[in-house]
Amino acid sequence: MGALFVKPKPKVHQQAKTTQPKLLPLKQPKDSRIKKTRAAKKIQALWRGFLVRQTLLAAALNVWVIQCWWRSILHRQVLKRRLALLRIYVIEEEAAVRLQAWVRMWNCRRYFNQICNQICNTLCVVQSAENSFTFKNDDILQVQYEVVSRQPEFHIEILSI
Repeated sequence: MGALFVKPKPKVHQQAKTTQPKLLPLKQPKDSRIKKTRAAKKIQALWRGFLVRQTLLAAALNVWVIQCWWRSILHRQVLKRRLALLRIYVIEEEAAVRLQAWVRMWNCRRYFNQICNQICNTLCVVQSAENSFTFKNDDILQVQYEVVSRQPEFHIEILSI
């Protein structure tokens, strides 16, 4: 069992190679220095590019957040303006409806007063003339009929929003 874990001895020709130390030159040739410098510059350029891209990405995300916030504020302002205009429109429409109702009421009262005045005048004439002479035809009834036919018509507009 112990033989399995024992390192085999190197052969004679392998021993000669391993015993000779490799000599490293004290000064590296210019080509290897230039290669190392170029490699270092390339690594630095890649790293700087990575940092610039990360910075630009972070800046772009920040700009995007600010733009979203600003657009939401503008949207809220537009909604507020729309609501204000809608309120003004509703107030104007309600005022117009009230004015129309007042004018129609005024016209109805005026017509009612005219009819009442005509009836009162006709009754006075009939009462005073009743004792003096008689009417051959129904002139009074015709006048009343014409007045009744000219009654005001009611047209009601209901505007709902």
